[in-house]
Amino acid sequence: MERKSWDDYFLNIADEVSTRSTCNRLNVGCVIVKDKHIVSTGYNGSIHGHEHCHEAGCLLSDQGRCIRCLHAELNAVLHAERDKLKGASAYVTHEPCENCAKTLAQAGVARIIYRHAYPNKWNSHFLKNIEVVHVPH
Repeated sequence: MERKSWDDYFLNIADEVSTRSTCNRLNVGCVIVKDKHIVSTGYNGSIHGHEHCHEAGCLLSDQGRCIRCLHAELNAVLHAERDKLKGASAYVTHEPCENCAKTLAQAGVARIIYRHAYPNKWNSHFLKNIEVVHVPH
């Protein structure tokens, strides 16, 4: 049996993290890694104590995005120790939106690796100094 690459290994963990998502539209998981050690994980879900999409339905913006949930990348950053984010890699099941791209850039993440394309015309504006890698299944 061939050993998985580190990218595939952490993307598979992000897939598993996404199973905790409470959004009906899309299950997203994020694993933040530094020096091959997991720093934090996050999935898209509602604010603590608020209704979840699977209970109350998605709350859709004018652009058709669910705004009830915090995105996986934001939750992973919020649950991490700030000093461990600088130079880290974010493994995400889906390509980050523009807000998550800004969050990861501001946190100091150096590399973003994602499995599923989720094209967004704005995210590239915020990822100029970050290595972005698409690793499809």
